[in-house]
Amino acid sequence: MNRRGEDGTVTVVVVAVMGLALTLLLGGLALASAVIATHRARAAADLAALAAAQALQAGAAPREACAVGASIMGRNGARAQRCLVAADGSVTVSATTTAGFALPGMPPGITTATARAGPSP
Repeated sequence: MNRRGEDGTVTVVVVAVMGLALTLLLGGLALASAVIATHRARAAADLAALAAAQALQAGAAPREACAVGASIMGRNGARAQRCLVAADGSVTVSATTTAGFALPGMPPGITTATARAGPSP
């Protein structure tokens, strides 16, 4: 019942192309998730450093200022990794986020961003 020249090679090519497309899609999703996590970490660190520096300038103790910064980080989807208050009144914070998507069998990527706010050095 096969027509002359039809031996299923097109089916094999289509399956191979679909597999390649799926692989590229998964890789693109993992890359996009990592980029989003990086942007989220940077934004959370920037906002937390500004909030902590503002609290410090308003008269809060260094520990209280860092708590304000950590609260801002949490509300922006990041975890506080460190908070340092310098003698000049500046605050340096680090925020960590985890990518929402990872390739199957791989752990999700973790991104860390650091920001500083306060008087000029």
